Amino acid sequence: MRRAPGKPGSRTGGPRVLVIGGGFAGLSALDALQGGGAAVTLVDRNVYSTFQPLLYQVATAGLTSADVAYPLWSVTRKTGARFHKGTLVEADFANRIARLDDGAELPYDYLILATGVGANFFGIPGADKNSMSLYTRRDAVALRERLMTELESRSWEGNDSALNITIAGGGATGVELAGTLAELRNIALPAAFPRIDPSTMRVTLIEQAPALLAAFQPQEQEYARRQLLHRDVDVRLGTAIKEVTPDGVLLADGTTVPSNVTVWAAGVAAPDSIGRLGLPRGPGGRLQVGQDLRIEGQDRVFAAGDISVNPGDPVAQLAQPAIQEGRHAARQIQRLMAGQGTEPFSYHDKGIMATIGSRSAVVELPVGLRLRGTLAWLAWLALHLWTLLGGRNRIVAFVNLSWRYLTWSRGGGIIVGDDAPQDS
Repeated sequence: MRRAPGKPGSRTGGPRVLVIGGGFAGLSALDALQGGGAAVTLVDRNVYSTFQPLLYQVATAGLTSADVAYPLWSVTRKTGARFHKGTLVEADFANRIARLDDGAELPYDYLILATGVGANFFGIPGADKNSMSLYTRRDAVALRERLMTELESRSWEGNDSALNITIAGGGATGVELAGTLAELRNIALPAAFPRIDPSTMRVTLIEQAPALLAAFQPQEQEYARRQLLHRDVDVRLGTAIKEVTPDGVLLADGTTVPSNVTVWAAGVAAPDSIGRLGLPRGPGGRLQVGQDLRIEGQDRVFAAGDISVNPGDPVAQLAQPAIQEGRHAARQIQRLMAGQGTEPFSYHDKGIMATIGSRSAVVELPVGLRLRGTLAWLAWLALHLWTLLGGRNRIVAFVNLSWRYLTWSRGGGIIVGDDAPQDS
């Protein structure tokens, strides 16, 4: 093992705060710690932060992977922190030392774990080997390349086999992906791949619960279902998956859904590295925290974002809860630095939204306002473009998405040639 060169943090020389993870929670923690007198270090396995809510647009060839990535050194430069590329593999909580996969040892006074999560396959046979996920840039580009390869192979005469795409999970990711794939088939396919009969491309969405978009009100859930049906998506509710094979999805009732491409969007789980830390864990292996977001049994270690769960007061695995948790964890560290006690986390609901496709979305605001259709879709689009990190990303994403929706019927708006990144 080796100690990381230099003092791990900003140049303030104050208490050392180590933030593991450059997602929504980690970056909001960095922002809240800015100017607070702490020496802050951010650690992430990538040199960029990924805007996960738009990964499905990358997977369906509407955006490049660069459109949803922002360099972490730019964030740390603005906040006065330092950045270290690496993955947490071990932690000595007694001596307050975090060890990374590159051999670096980073001492800390306070630690925030905000590593994010991956797919939860719930022990279903074949799900991990025979399905694709959508949590990283690599996932999105791999899925897009797989889809383009499947379409290209069917664009030659003599190959008129059906292309069956199955999505497991009826949350926001599953609904957004299913709707966009259906529009790609209905609008772009005839122009981009004229030799393919669109009716041979089938999109199936499977959800074990009796409704889509569990976080929404029944009226919005039903609207999303109807919109997918209108786009010729085969929506199967109340349906459990028993096994995933290379060419199909076996259901609990014994029937099989043919599937050339299976995408898993049905739940989250902590990465294996978290399990090696020996910390208390809750559902999906996520880190179990108390009301102030400190991990149970630890007085200087916090968890924020999707990786954390308070069994007594759980919040949804969405961007806004992660942002608020990261900010809260940082503020509790500042209180501890000042000799004050911590305060419980209280989630401030700012509303939720999901898109089903072009000019179709659902929005629920805490004041009771609900939007559907074009107005909701424009609100969704504006918010997601605004919250993208970096002015270049906002402009390019706006241009690419505008071009997609304006030119799909002429075969435009399909981005190819964006190779999979070497990291995730």
